[in-house]
Amino acid sequence: MTKPQEKIRSETDKEFAFNSRDFDRVRDLIYKKAGISLADSKQEMVYSRLARRLRATGINSFANYLDTLEREQKSSEWEAFTNALTTNLTSFFREEHHFPILAEHLRHKKGSLNIWCSASSTGEEPYSIAMTACEAFGTLNPPVSIIATDIDTNVLATAAKGVYNLDRLEKMSPERARKFFLKGKGTQEGLVRVRPELRELIVFKQLNLLADSWDIKGDLDVIFCRNVMIYFDKPTQAAILKRFVPLMKSDGLLFAGHSENFLYVSNDFKLRGKTVYELAGEHEKRLKASTGELRKG
Repeated sequence: MTKPQEKIRSETDKEFAFNSRDFDRVRDLIYKKAGISLADSKQEMVYSRLARRLRATGINSFANYLDTLEREQKSSEWEAFTNALTTNLTSFFREEHHFPILAEHLRHKKGSLNIWCSASSTGEEPYSIAMTACEAFGTLNPPVSIIATDIDTNVLATAAKGVYNLDRLEKMSPERARKFFLKGKGTQEGLVRVRPELRELIVFKQLNLLADSWDIKGDLDVIFCRNVMIYFDKPTQAAILKRFVPLMKSDGLLFAGHSENFLYVSNDFKLRGKTVYELAGEHEKRLKASTGELRKG
């Protein structure tokens, strides 16, 4: 009897009433808005994050808050709602086995190179891509353009500033840190700023992978889509992967997260290495033919 009593007490101690119907409504709204599929285990996380929005808006119940969202489809609160439920765990050179593969791929390409980082979070991933490009070409001005997008406008603002706590560089070699970051002094002590040459390689902008259209140009040499597909169900994953195909060059690479496996959701890609994919089958042939890379006969 003790555990049920404890559960009831914890519910009554909450600032706002929050029941399973409220949670189901939140799940439905965030799925339609951003494709995020929330598991049953996320109920406490949802309460904690959205309770802040109730306080900020002065709304006294989850039911009223969700009613307001549904009633005012163009409200700016939709952005805050989505930002609150987006998880942004990242670090510099996360899943570091990807970056030597990226460097080798870039070195073998000619002309200007286009890269899309589709879930940039607070910027560590696109800046890691930029550093890899600089090292691959031996210059702070490599022939690389990086588009870094995210659905969360708050993290994009942080990314665009390129300012981080010094401890974010703990796992980075001292040589790399000195080459690509400027240490803060005085009131900025304990902070580092990404060198301006790196920031000039990247354009940050908001993008929802579930939007009807993407403001992304084709001829992409590389797409990073890491640790975002895990929040989508299989049909949503398959639809996004299919939309990647016409944006990629015939020899383009797609980088996935360590716990993501696209082979079970799409026939458009084949595995090239550990969580690194390339175009497969008819897509590869069609794209090569359209660019004159496939020899006749």
